[in-house]
Amino acid sequence: MNTGNETVLGIDPGFARCGYGVVGKEKNTPVAYEWGCIETTPKTGDTPVRLLSIYDSIENLIRTYAPACLACEKLFFSRNTTTAMQVSEAKGVIILAAAKHQIPVFEYTPKQVKLAITGSGLADKKQIQMMITRLLRLSEIPQPDDAADGLALALCHVNWMRMR
Repeated sequence: MNTGNETVLGIDPGFARCGYGVVGKEKNTPVAYEWGCIETTPKTGDTPVRLLSIYDSIENLIRTYAPACLACEKLFFSRNTTTAMQVSEAKGVIILAAAKHQIPVFEYTPKQVKLAITGSGLADKKQIQMMITRLLRLSEIPQPDDAADGLALALCHVNWMRMR
């Protein structure tokens, strides 16, 4: 596994479920090293304990893979302010973990991710999942959906950087 300069940690921020994906390059080809979901529930504790769990999990991923950068979804909420606040708090601890390690954070809108992965800003979730499976040469669609979103964000950043 080639971790370091070209490794990207993709994060789909959430309070109850935070998806992640680690993508690097081998022989100039994108490769998925790991993906999954950080889960917190009211059973794991109140808000500070749940945020600490997210922070510790991100710290562990950073220590394990030493990513060059972190790609995160740009948040947009129009209805549920309680959810918006919780997800914003989770994103805050994610950005804090990156800042602690001097890792730059890049944000992408859902439309930018869709465009970078499928070539269309109007792609649906299934199309994105099928494309990341194909582009990363995976045997099946990554589960759960939040993990696939984390991989999509990391792959989005890899694609945007290649175009620059």
